[in-house]
Amino acid sequence: MRTNSISRFGNSGISVITDLGRMGVYLLKIFQGCFKLPFRFSEFMRQMHFIGVGSLVVIFFTAASTGMVLGLQGYYSLHKFGAEGMLGSAVSLTLIMELGPVLTALMVAGRAGSAMCAELGIMRISEQIDALECMAIDPFRYLISPKLLAALISVPLLTVLFDVVGIAGGYVAGVHLMGVNPGSYFEGMRSSVTNHDIILGTVKSFVFAILIVWICTGRGYLVHQIRGAGFGAGSVSKVTTQAVVLSSISVLVFDYLLTAILL
Repeated sequence: MRTNSISRFGNSGISVITDLGRMGVYLLKIFQGCFKLPFRFSEFMRQMHFIGVGSLVVIFFTAASTGMVLGLQGYYSLHKFGAEGMLGSAVSLTLIMELGPVLTALMVAGRAGSAMCAELGIMRISEQIDALECMAIDPFRYLISPKLLAALISVPLLTVLFDVVGIAGGYVAGVHLMGVNPGSYFEGMRSSVTNHDIILGTVKSFVFAILIVWICTGRGYLVHQIRGAGFGAGSVSKVTTQAVVLSSISVLVFDYLLTAILL
């Protein structure tokens, strides 16, 4: 019994290490595909529309609700110390440095990342990717690299939109609902937000974009090699769920790491 347990533990460890190595090679091939010609501009624009424009509604409402909640809770906390004038500073810094990049990435992973994983998974099990390789078409240049480039542009822009809408939501909640002076709200934001804070949020959005595309497309593209996934419709649903969970966890982990390194 003990030997069987040790054997299963060893097999699991080998499987994890193998999967990490496979995903590392996969990421290198994605970056290589970005520099191969001819560049698929039409696919790039399609992915920009899908990832960016398609996520506008969910980003807008998430940002508005988050900003208003921050405005209400921030006022409640600051009012205890007589520091209501710092509400603009608290809302803007929280959104720009943390909640903006993180929540944007989580929303994109749930909406666009799951779709990318399912699309590539279906193409893999239906042998469409094998057909591309038989025709000497690089599947990374043709399918995956345009998604990465589109995400690298769309996710930071969506993060900026999230920050702006969230700050406006905090203004509505703090100024119009709780009676904070509008001048002090914007003055606190102007005096506390620095270029370093904006750069930190921007760097996070770029890293999160790479993580989302890497993990979500990788789970779908390599569905036939993932241990326990199987081969069929059930395998696609399994790896799609796995992709969203892994990308969300990675976003949260890298958020802490980037904050610890760059703050």
